[in-house]
Amino acid sequence: MPIQFTTDGSPGYRRLALWQDIVCDVFVGLDCKSDLGSAFRGSVTQASLGKAVCSEVCSDRQHVFRTPSRIARSNQDFVLVALGNRGNGGVVQDGRETVIRPGEFALYDTTRPYELKFNDSFTQTIFKVPREMLQRRLAGTETLTAMSFGADAPLERLVYDFIVRLCQNADSLSQDTATALSEQAVDLLAMALSERLGKSSLPSSTHRSALLYRVKAHIRAHLADPDLSLAETAAALGISPRYVNDLLADEDTSFQRHVLAERLARCRRDLASPLLAHRHISEIAFAWGFNDLSHFGRVFREHFGMSPRDFRQSQLRH
Repeated sequence: MPIQFTTDGSPGYRRLALWQDIVCDVFVGLDCKSDLGSAFRGSVTQASLGKAVCSEVCSDRQHVFRTPSRIARSNQDFVLVALGNRGNGGVVQDGRETVIRPGEFALYDTTRPYELKFNDSFTQTIFKVPREMLQRRLAGTETLTAMSFGADAPLERLVYDFIVRLCQNADSLSQDTATALSEQAVDLLAMALSERLGKSSLPSSTHRSALLYRVKAHIRAHLADPDLSLAETAAALGISPRYVNDLLADEDTSFQRHVLAERLARCRRDLASPLLAHRHISEIAFAWGFNDLSHFGRVFREHFGMSPRDFRQSQLRH
């Protein structure tokens, strides 16, 4: 895989900080901790595979968190498949916990908090799939996070072997071939997940999770509309406004707070883009549904610790 970062060659006192800044912040927005200090070592390789991304992470022991505050500052919407190559890794999400051993894999979701626990050095292949890519094939994957696959079932083992080999060869494939094979990998993954779902009774939260996903999808699709409202969203989904807020309360937020966080995330992304440096700050704010510039400036500072103008300048300097 062509893109690589390693702590080798960095001063010992800087290694863990570099890992946090370059790997954990860029990968999906994580907080990483390790008690090894200057002895810590890690490396990441990465390659695109159509809409998916393959990575190999090789690292010493650490504890990784995807926190609600990280999620609120991010617009990433991925399902990650972690495939164990060397050492064991723990995954905690949605009230479940499992251990990924060599030859096994597990899922976790960037839209909800999770923890990764590595008590010793490890190597994992990470197959990062846009949620919509998997959602087209299979609903209800929220019930399968932090569960181990691949130990006994033949189809699950086939998924493991196919994705690991595919990621090993990602940088040698043409773009068209990589795209086609990534779709086949997700097809195979969905088959294995569907088989697991068929063997277990679905918890009552499945329908609720699906509705919450639909609420978020509707909000994302209409963020640019300044008239986006709780009542309109509820009517579009055929549920009550009270129930919309009840669903969002599962993630300790509300309709208004979620819409605000999503709009701020889009504005933050656009303000950081050199390609949009010619656009006025007001244009970006209004394009994402804000209709009061002073209000936008105030809430942006509250969320990100600086004004939109100062944030843009700090990003473009880099």
